[in-house]
Amino acid sequence: MKRFLLAALFLLSGAADAAYPEKPINLVVAYSPGGGTDLIARAIAPYLEKYLGGGARIVIVHRPGAGGEIGFAAIANAPADGYTIGFVNTPPLMTIPIERAAQFGGPQRFELLGNVIDDPCNFAVHADSEIRNLKDLAAYAKANPGRATVGSSGIGSDDHLLMLMFERAAGVKMTHVPFKGAADVRTALLSKQITIGAINIGEAQQSIRGGAPMRNIGQFSPARTTVAPELATAREQGYDIELSSLRGMAAPKGVPPEIRDRLVKAVAAAAADPEFVSKATSVFAPLRYLSPADFDREIKQAEVGFRQLWKELPWGDK
Repeated sequence: MKRFLLAALFLLSGAADAAYPEKPINLVVAYSPGGGTDLIARAIAPYLEKYLGGGARIVIVHRPGAGGEIGFAAIANAPADGYTIGFVNTPPLMTIPIERAAQFGGPQRFELLGNVIDDPCNFAVHADSEIRNLKDLAAYAKANPGRATVGSSGIGSDDHLLMLMFERAAGVKMTHVPFKGAADVRTALLSKQITIGAINIGEAQQSIRGGAPMRNIGQFSPARTTVAPELATAREQGYDIELSSLRGMAAPKGVPPEIRDRLVKAVAAAAADPEFVSKATSVFAPLRYLSPADFDREIKQAEVGFRQLWKELPWGDK
């Protein structure tokens, strides 16, 4: 009898996995609509549906706030049934738990499905600004301590850490202004509410090519990116700073292995789909697919560095 029950449960489980997905899958974005994560989520969703098959339907759900913490928690704390997935962004995925007790716990609370984007950090100014490069910014900040306001996507975000690292490298003091996402930072910059928009290079290029009156003054990548080959890196301008944001996909820890495997395969296939690659390129999204294992390795290696940075430049709202 016991063997019969176990066999019946196994068959029912297999049938449930085979039927997946039986209802819409929520794809959580932890930042405001119109930002880089939102754009790539919307671009990749049809291809996730295509490669999941079975009439899969993806619904984009925005949960912005607290530097990404609210959205990450919405993923981590959802039922581990495969019907909630989402984007997790570095460094906030690691820096928020370093700073405080995070609602989502930490990176260990997620089943990683694969990384999609690697978008280097960048400083942008309004087109009317007299600041044209990083040395100009340093000179302005030195002459006006605290007056240079820097908009970021939240405390502990890559944008915020970039500001702290630049302050140290240039020997200046600026004022941090956190927002719920890059779209809000862009709005503030265009309305001249802030001096500097710390906006990743892909996101900034999307806006500029769309006609936004703003100018990039330095990308913080190892080398000039393909999305902005004309823009000098920070290192070329005399500042040894390198920082970017990974945007990858994840599900709550504990998703059934069969469903997890289907999601992992769908993310990999979607990220490689020529049509998706073309769409991503058209919105200046710097693609960099990483398998779950490679994504996990990058997160763990970066976390070591961020823990050291916390000792040197604590980024909490003190």
